[in-house]
Order: sequence, then C-alpha cells, then structure tokens
Amino acid sequence: MPDSLYPHSELKWLYIDFNSYFASVEQQLQPHLRGRPVAVVPVETESTCAIAASYEAKAFGVATGTPIWEAKKLCPDLVCVLARHELYVEFHHRAIREIERHIPVTAVCSIDEMASSLLRNEASPAAARQIGQSIKAGINATLGEWMRCSIGIAPNRYLAKVACDLQKPNGLTILMPDDIAPRLATELVLTDLPGIGRNMERRLRLQGIHTIADILALDRRSIRSVWGSIWGERMWYLLRGYDLPEPETHRRSIGHSHVLAPALRPPDLAIDVARRLTLKAASRLRRGGYTARVFHFSIRLEDGRRLRAETRCRPTQDSPAFLAILLEIWHRLLPQQGDVRIKKLGVVLCGLEPVDLRQPDLFDSWRDQDEAYDPEQPRNLRLSCAMDRLNHRFGRDTVLIGMLPATGKGFSGSKIAFTRIPDMEEFKE
Repeated sequence: MPDSLYPHSELKWLYIDFNSYFASVEQQLQPHLRGRPVAVVPVETESTCAIAASYEAKAFGVATGTPIWEAKKLCPDLVCVLARHELYVEFHHRAIREIERHIPVTAVCSIDEMASSLLRNEASPAAARQIGQSIKAGINATLGEWMRCSIGIAPNRYLAKVACDLQKPNGLTILMPDDIAPRLATELVLTDLPGIGRNMERRLRLQGIHTIADILALDRRSIRSVWGSIWGERMWYLLRGYDLPEPETHRRSIGHSHVLAPALRPPDLAIDVARRLTLKAASRLRRGGYTARVFHFSIRLEDGRRLRAETRCRPTQDSPAFLAILLEIWHRLLPQQGDVRIKKLGVVLCGLEPVDLRQPDLFDSWRDQDEAYDPEQPRNLRLSCAMDRLNHRFGRDTVLIGMLPATGKGFSGSKIAFTRIPDMEEFKE
C-alpha cells in the first residue's frame, strides 16, 4: 500500500532501553543470581563502586556509582559480580540482530540503548505497539527471560528515550503529542530528562526552575539563556515533539582508564598498567586509521591528589613512540615515588587525523620544533602492526612491549564506556 494511503501519525521513533543491562546479563547467565540483589563491579575490592545494579539491589537504594562498602550497609545480602565486558558486548550484538528481525536499527545510542525510525505504515499507535510487543517477545525468546527492556514510542528520538523512563522495568509507553506536557510534568523530575545532570539541576534551581513544568513554561529565548548554549533552544523544540536532526559528531580522541586493584597500586607495579593502557590505545588508533599528535596522561593517587601532563609529538601511530612519551611523563610526574599509591590511571591520544587525509611535511620541520621527533618511526610502525596481527591471531597479550604477557592478564581487557561500545576486535588488543 503506498505511504500516501496510510493515515498521518505524529509517532516517528521507537526507542529500546535494556533494564539494568550488565546485571541482567549476569542474572541471565547465572541462574543462582536471579531474584537476588546484584552489583556489577570493575574490581574485587570494597573501595570500588557499582557500575550496575539489579532491580532487586535498587530496591535497597543501591545504584550505579554507589561505593560497595556503602552498598553492603544498605543491602547486607548484596552479591558482587566482577564485570565481564566481552559478554555484554556479545549480548549487545545479539540484541541488535533480534531487533532487526522486527525493525531496522537506525541508531545505536549506547551498549543498552537502540533507536529505530518508524515508516508511515509503522507509525500508527496500534502498529507501533505491535512492533514493540514483537521485539519484547523476540528478546525473551532469543536472549532470555531476564533480558528485559523498556520501549518508548514518540514523535522524536529524545522523547522516545524519555518515554522509556515512564515505565520501568519492562514497560512499553507511547507518548502522543497531546500527552507530552502533562505526563512529563507530573511523572518525572528534572534529572529524568536527558541532558540534565546534577550540575545542570543546580544551575536551573538557582534560576528559579524547579520542575519540568517550569521548563515547559519558558519561551525559546529564555530557555537558551538559561542553558547558555544552543542546546537550550534544541530542548524547547524537542519537548514540543519536533523531530530535529541529530548533531553531527566527530572522533576527537582515543583513550583508556583503569581503577587499579589494591595490589597494583605501588608505582613499580602501576607502570605496567600504564604501559598496557598505552599499547591498547595505540592499537585502537591504528585499527581506526588515525594518527595522534598529543599524548595526555593522568594519575589519581589514593590520597586524592591528581597529576596530569601532556606532550605533543609528530603525528604517529606506533606504540614505541607513545611508550617513550609515557615513560618521560611518568618520571616527570613521579620523580620520587616514595610511599605514594596510585588509584587510577588514564591515557588519552588526542589531535587525531585520518591517515589517508594527512599530508607529509615537505621539509620535515619537526626537527626544529619542541615536539618529539622519532627517525625510527617507519620501522616502529611496522613492528607495531606486526604485534597487532600476532595478538589478533593468537590472542590478546601474546606480544607486548616492556612487560611479560602474564603481567597484564588482570587488567588488559576492554571496558564499556557510557556511549562507546568496543568492537569485538578490541577484546583481542
């Protein structure tokens, strides 16, 4: 039937949000955890915090970011499970394959969130609800009954995501244009809106804005002034159901950070973690087809102090160049190691340029500048690429520089950030 024969609908987006995703994967794979309060943790120590909590744990007040020592006071029966990021990525790809049996996935928004645009023949409330129900049934059948999700359907992607929060867990909510203002104003608080965190909430309250109804009462000029950016004006349109195009984004950095287990916190052991993070970032850089010209390194000590430094270098991809910069910064930040203990490390490669678009310097002017110059770069790059091939073929950590493969086993795996989903290839790097 031609699109012109379908009745017009204001519904344009369907959003899928998996509930307590990491914890749900663990409960699905480990039946003895089902129905029990579970916290997923990055390391096995009381000083860490929960990176996910099951709904049974949330009922006791345990949430993402809750310190484990505090979580166990709130919930004495809490079960802590060490995160297994590779499995979460595997379930993510399985979920996408299942969703695409029912509707194409337009955007992957995070490890546990996906969005699909609705065609005219899919956009009536009845048709959209049927798609949502079929997705839920398919996920239940192929991923498992503990992989629950909330689905929101609305005039734009932003409101479809908001609609997911109106019924959790395992909800299916359709937000029609006439429902937007009354439902958001009565059922949600400020921080339920994407883009309003604790800092923005404080800023809004200082300007006399305490509820979503207060936001909806602002005109376009006022809301832009309150936000101090164009995002405020975008909010005005989005909260009224306008379907705006998503802002274009560009990759600006590649990095990794790691909270060290207590046994790895002395500097002479922490340096191996720093080396491993550097090698992993460099490998991702090469696989993505980029060079980097800025190396940024940060340290957080157990006593709360933060140390950071960065060095500019010739645009490069090779691991030895970045490791040399790391050691120079390390000795500069920690000239006398003493009794310091290192809690967290972070490596970020910035100033990215696609390899195919970069033009070489005609006169090699880098020799006369302050940035590091490495005449061995071509050979080191060949070495780095050979290491990548060996690690991909024979397994992660088959070949490393400056450390034995067994040293990195406890901290070399990939981690999932808020909106960055590692490729399965990354778990081999």
